[in-house]
Amino acid sequence: MDHFPVLLSIQNVMTTFGSAMSTLLINQPKYAWLKELGLSEDNDGVYNGNWGGKGEVITSYCPANNEPIARVRQATMAEYEETVQKSRDAWKVWADIPAPKRGEIVRQIGDALRKKIKVLGSLVSLEMGKIYVEGVGEVQEYVDVCDYAVGLSRMIGGPVLPSERPGHALIEMWNPVGLVGIITAFNFPVAVYGWNNAIALICGNVCLWKGAPTTPLTSVAVTKIVAEVLEQNNLPGAICSMTCGGADIGTAMSKDERVDLVSFTGSTQVGKMVAMMVQERFGRNLLELGGNNAIIVFEDADLNLVVPSAVFASVGTAGQRCTTTRRLMLHGSIHDVVVERVAKAYKQVRIGDPWDPSTMYGPLHTKQAVDQYLAAIEQAKQQGGTVVCGGKVMERPGNYVEPTIITGLAHDAPIVHTETFVPILYVLKFQTEEEAFAWNNEVKQGLSSSIFTKDMGRVFRWLGPKGSDCGIVNVNIPTSGAEIGGAFGGEKHTGGGRESGSDSWKQYMRRSTCTINYSKDLPLAQGIKFE
Repeated sequence: MDHFPVLLSIQNVMTTFGSAMSTLLINQPKYAWLKELGLSEDNDGVYNGNWGGKGEVITSYCPANNEPIARVRQATMAEYEETVQKSRDAWKVWADIPAPKRGEIVRQIGDALRKKIKVLGSLVSLEMGKIYVEGVGEVQEYVDVCDYAVGLSRMIGGPVLPSERPGHALIEMWNPVGLVGIITAFNFPVAVYGWNNAIALICGNVCLWKGAPTTPLTSVAVTKIVAEVLEQNNLPGAICSMTCGGADIGTAMSKDERVDLVSFTGSTQVGKMVAMMVQERFGRNLLELGGNNAIIVFEDADLNLVVPSAVFASVGTAGQRCTTTRRLMLHGSIHDVVVERVAKAYKQVRIGDPWDPSTMYGPLHTKQAVDQYLAAIEQAKQQGGTVVCGGKVMERPGNYVEPTIITGLAHDAPIVHTETFVPILYVLKFQTEEEAFAWNNEVKQGLSSSIFTKDMGRVFRWLGPKGSDCGIVNVNIPTSGAEIGGAFGGEKHTGGGRESGSDSWKQYMRRSTCTINYSKDLPLAQGIKFE
């Protein structure tokens, strides 16, 4: 889904216990609510039925002011080893529980999240930097997927197929893969874990979570909520275990034959490395990687839908969604008027502290992202682009940059084909449908895409074999804001994985084709005689 350097060190989050306690936000009265989530100055970053953490100490920083929030003790490799073993043992208990009973546990997890939705959403806002309503909305996604999974726990199964042999039954059996390793990204530190966790659990799997190194407090807080539900039901806590860490833990999970499925959300670059390590041992992977998503606006489009859609999809989460609109393709006849209207709307976006309910746009997550923003704008200018709106770092505490619109670039300019995880929108001018569809598909990623038109023939060409090659293909809505009921994921360099709704549950299970002979004869398939 998004940029998460699991195998790369992140220098600006590393610190030691030497930081003065008084400087931590958690000790300030304004942030006393953090303790409602069970957080303290120093937090254990390992859970496997017991809490621990003897590894490197990291400090989590608030992107809105770059002040330290609290610290987390990460997992050592010995603790990782212990956690995997405990998870495997917990699976023996969990797999014996009937699926609807597993669904009841997931229902309780959803209810527990509901009770903490506002305070947990506030933590997401504080630690990741997204605005408060998006933070709460992200927790709501986990809740919604729990509700979905509860129903699914009574529905998963395979068909009874017609056998060609008399006295035989042909059925499909679906069983859990075992241990699901979940590596999530900074930009959705709750929802992505939730999509995987809720579905994996009802399928009969246990989960081992490694969250992003820059959002460890969210990982700890969510795990505390889930662990309490497991403990109240006298179930092994290692059913939902957690090891906070960096490159060492991510690499270990990818190479570990005991981790039956590795679900990785992050950059295409790191996803490729994860996939190769998992494939080398013939393991399973579920990849949710980058997106270079386009909105295509035709001459007959309703511009009253186009403008807010383009603004929401390109500015939301400060451009740090995998489904963010990065390319806005406009028909030549409406190009100038749409650019003018979108630029005007950009100037009305309320920028400020992400936990202020009136804010629409917060900071970037890290200082490195600010550097990437500046570098991309410079490259765009060198390649012929014109900055219509934004383009500067904002002079205020935190990692704030102006949402930016750039016109005049060629559709195949190198920077246009680069997914920079920042709020920069490249506006391209096209003349024909074939041209627009081709431009949509020419980038390496294939996550989300959208057209705005009233032409029904064009709609079905867009949805058809010569239309969009993405996993998400929209009409008259933005590229972001996917619902949990559909399968989420993309093609090509986006990784091919699918999470959440539809039949995504199949990725967390193994299929067996079973033939049962209930007759007294032994007829062979294809009418073969062997006498």
